Parts: sequence; C-alpha cells; structure tokens
Amino acid sequence: MDITILGIESSCDDTSAAVLRGNVLLSNVIASQEVHIRYGGVIPELASRAHQQNIIPVVDAALKGASLTLDDIDAIAFTRGPGLLGSLLVGVSFTKGLALAKNIPMVEVNHLQGHILSHFIDLPDRQLPHPSFPFLCLLVSGGHTQIVLVRDYLDMEIIGTTIDDAAGEAFDKCAKVMGLPYPGGPVIDRLAKEGDPKRFHFARPSVDGYDYSFSGLKTSFLYFLRDRMAEDPAFIEENKADLCASLQYTIIEILLNKLVKAARAFDITDIAIAGGVSANSGLREAIVREGKKRRWRTFLPEFKFTTDNAAMIAMTGMHRYLKGEFAPMDVSPVARISEL
Repeated sequence: MDITILGIESSCDDTSAAVLRGNVLLSNVIASQEVHIRYGGVIPELASRAHQQNIIPVVDAALKGASLTLDDIDAIAFTRGPGLLGSLLVGVSFTKGLALAKNIPMVEVNHLQGHILSHFIDLPDRQLPHPSFPFLCLLVSGGHTQIVLVRDYLDMEIIGTTIDDAAGEAFDKCAKVMGLPYPGGPVIDRLAKEGDPKRFHFARPSVDGYDYSFSGLKTSFLYFLRDRMAEDPAFIEENKADLCASLQYTIIEILLNKLVKAARAFDITDIAIAGGVSANSGLREAIVREGKKRRWRTFLPEFKFTTDNAAMIAMTGMHRYLKGEFAPMDVSPVARISEL
C-alpha cells in the first residue's frame, strides 16, 4: 500500500499543508499573508502570528481535500529550516502536538531539498516529467541561489551558492528603489515583457567557480539610477519597462552562465530549476532556449510548486520516511542552512 504523508510548511510567510500518497498529490492548501505588502517585505513577528491563525484551518482543509482523516496518515513531514525562526517554530510545535496526540511519526525536512524534490510530484490526473539522476538543479528563491548536484532523492551536493545577496533579493531590492510594489520580482517580470533588455548595461560580478554574487549588480543599479535621476527626476517613470527588462536580462545571464559552466564540467544534461524565482517567465524561457542549444533535458516546475508549499515537503518527507529517518520529539527549528 502507498505511504500517505501529511506535509506542513511554515518557513516564511505562507502557511501550507498537503497530503501525498505515494508520488501523487491529493491536496495542497496554501494561506498567503498579504499583511506584509504594506511594509515592502516580510515582518517576522507578523508572519509568526499569521501562521498561528492559519495552521489549524489549513491542515483541516488539506485533509478534507484529500478525503482523509489523521487516522489515514503514516507520517507528518514538517519544515525544520532554513527560514524565519518564529515561523518555523509554529509549524514544528504544531507538528509535535499532532504527532503526540495521534501517535504519528514525524519526519523533518530541509526546505531547500523540498524545492528540488518538487520535480517528483505527480498529480491525480497525470504524471509530470521527472529528471533522471544525476541532475543539476538551479535553486533560485528570495533568500537562496544555489547550483545543486542531485545524485539521488536525498543525496545532494551544493556546488555553487551566492556569497552575498540572492537573485530574488536583487529583484526585490531593485524593485523597491524603482517604487514598485512588494514582492518586486513578479512586477519586474511583468514590466520586462514591455521593455528592451539590452538598452541598459549593469555590472556583472566576477566570482570564481560556480558561486554567485548579486551585491555588485544591485549596487551598480542603485548608483546608475541615482545619477540618472539627478539629471532627470522622471527618468525611472519614463524608462521603467526598459530598466526592468535590462535588469532581468542581466540577472538571468549571470544565473545561466554559471549553470552552463557546471553542466559542462559535470557532463550532465538533465537540468532543473526550482524555487520562487523559477516562476520568472524570462528565466523559464531562457533555460529552455539554452537547453535546446546544448541538448539538455530541461525541467520547469509547475507554477504552483515554485512558491513555498507543503507538497514539496511531503514529497521529501516520504523519502526520509522510506529510509527510516524519523525526527525525535525534542527536535527544534533552525534558521540557517548551515545548522541542518
């Protein structure tokens, strides 16, 4: 009989619960927190309070959506980290209480591994494309930018990472300077479709190996705007689409240059992307083009699996369950990936 996993995700500002049976997703419920929009970023204390309000109805909705009860659940998978400590604490504490009350084993999950393993989720009406091992995954989210060598479901090696800002942070910070609403990444993506990606040129970092750096790009963008605004106060408003297109083009080029380098060095042709920034239409189109050029098999997550969601947590939890890797009752959340 297929294993049934209840997944719980609360690493940042989305509260999510999902039910997975085998590889098939039976339900995936997400409660987003719009309260942060007015502040231009996630406020940790507000996020924690919202998780407390949302977690019970979200889990209840996920179980009902799967037409199951807790008696049908073989294990509860939860995000241990990385993420906001207060937000993680809500999910971990709720999981402990539920597991203790119903005598259900717990499985801890690395949130970033969850993003990568979202590529192995199937839907009730169809099987989605799955990469073959080994493959490379470009993991791009608000707080992380990594190239990961994936040898097996739980055998992953980070071969490249950002040494400062992540790609998502660069998008959001540059968007904020231009006066765009939060989150800025999707707004830049939308405006970029109307602009000329090669009109403006911004600094490209020089970093050894497969590591990334976006701090210099962000800084050059800010100084560029400052100088242009000194000459013409209406510069941003008059050139917003071209600015977004050029910025997005630069970030994507930086991401793909290192990915191509890694794929060539490791002789790997199955290439995936994951994380919140993998929803960016420019990045998705660029990696498909690059794949055709280099004869890669490219794997793009469905849009509903790009953001933080419990389906990916359940999938990762299932593979830890199969290996007998259960979490003790004294497990605690961790904010940083280095602590996992």
